[in-house]
Amino acid sequence: MDKLTIQARPHAFSYQPNTSALIVIDMQRDFIDSGGFGESLGNDVSRLQKIIPAVKRLINGFRGVGITIIHTRECHLPDLSDCPDAKRYRGNPGLRIGDPGPMGRLLVKGEPGVEIIPALAPIPGEKVIDKPGKGAFYHTDLQEFLQDQHIETLFFAGVTTEVCVQSTMREANDRGYFCLLARDATESYFDVFKQTTIDMIEAQGAIVGWTATVDDILTSFHA
Repeated sequence: MDKLTIQARPHAFSYQPNTSALIVIDMQRDFIDSGGFGESLGNDVSRLQKIIPAVKRLINGFRGVGITIIHTRECHLPDLSDCPDAKRYRGNPGLRIGDPGPMGRLLVKGEPGVEIIPALAPIPGEKVIDKPGKGAFYHTDLQEFLQDQHIETLFFAGVTTEVCVQSTMREANDRGYFCLLARDATESYFDVFKQTTIDMIEAQGAIVGWTATVDDILTSFHA
């Protein structure tokens, strides 16, 4: 199959659809909706809500051409045995991981807040990765799944840009995957964090990966 090309930054990015996958990071209620873990830390969740249409367009585009889609959810076992103190005892002392909130226990597997928002819900056949860390490769079967599917290129969307998205891109880069981030389908609670992360990813000839807009990515499907 011929490679497709995206007008990306810092320079053009080529890929083969049949060895590619889209990873949508942590578009779950605990980070996106009011009353979740993100808001408990004092963040303005409306910033993350603004990218929902762009992420939806991206997902629908990938579905339309049959490219593999993977969704991730950050969450922990009910007994919190996979949540070390170094992670749990951060943020708002009155509302930490495992504590009860408006959508159930925060970031605990099986609770309503962990679910991906309905607008971006996975469809049958799309893999969902429950991850106890910020990076999606840590203590998950993501690497085995990608190898089984013969994936070489990873596209990224989701939240937050500087934490779970960047962590997973760096993990993927270290494992030999070519990575591209959809700039308008990712967001942070902080403007400067998003832009700085994008600059870091693109720096030195795409040291971590490439970036492009959703339109640029979708246009490449029909070039």
